[in-house]
Amino acid sequence: MEFKGVMGGLYKISEWIMRFSVINLLWIICSIPVFFLFFMGLVSMNEHPDALKTMLLPIGVLTPFTFFPATTAMFAVARKWVTGEEDVPLLKTFFRGYKENYVQSMIGGIFYVLVFTIISVNYFFYLKQGNSLKILAILFIAFTIIMIISLFNFFSIIVHLHMKIFQIIKNSVLISIGNPINSIVLLSCNGVILWICLTKFNFFLVVFFMGSIVAAFSFWQFNRSFTKLQMKQQELEEKEQQRLAEAEAEAAEAEAGQDRDVDAIEKADADIVDANVHKKEENDNNRN
Repeated sequence: MEFKGVMGGLYKISEWIMRFSVINLLWIICSIPVFFLFFMGLVSMNEHPDALKTMLLPIGVLTPFTFFPATTAMFAVARKWVTGEEDVPLLKTFFRGYKENYVQSMIGGIFYVLVFTIISVNYFFYLKQGNSLKILAILFIAFTIIMIISLFNFFSIIVHLHMKIFQIIKNSVLISIGNPINSIVLLSCNGVILWICLTKFNFFLVVFFMGSIVAAFSFWQFNRSFTKLQMKQQELEEKEQQRLAEAEAEAAEAEAGQDRDVDAIEKADADIVDANVHKKEENDNNRN
């Protein structure tokens, strides 16, 4: 049964609310060790201010094996929505994306955890140094921003393109640097979404909507940029094919011109030979 008018609109809204909430819940369930440790660290901060810091090590160890595969699976569902497959089975699509991309997402998770750990250690080290070295801390902040943006692109690429893991990481960083406007939009909008979810309606939005909304917007932004890139590539290929066709046509025309010149020369030579033969015959006749 298909609803129309206001009822149809309300039905579509409720359907999308259900989709976002289901995927977000699956994401949290599959990342439960990371969220549990993070929540325990926040709760314990009232009594132990350094509680969250002590949780960072186990969180960092568990993140590549739980959070990254779960986030990849969530992006796999978001990809289906953005590309027009709105009625895909949520559970099946989520866990298929989880299973198919587990190894690559885990390796990517290890890479990003190591990178952010190195950045953090260097940032706090140079921050404590003299003024001449504090500028390096600012550079590490800029590098952190680039890596955060590349993280969104990483999840989008891993579910959309078939590449080796190091190609995925490399292209994620290159896209983030090569499209500064899109990167700023991506970071700003996701930052607003996270800020609203974490400060305004803490529990409700985090549990039911935060991750799925970020995934859907991130892949939509990536797909829009990727489509433009494909169109530019197609235009370049068409121009190259047109250039090659014109070059082949010019070469064929030049070859045909050479053939015509050769034919003309051969004809002229034949005429000269004929003229000489006729002249010789006339001379012979005159002598006789």
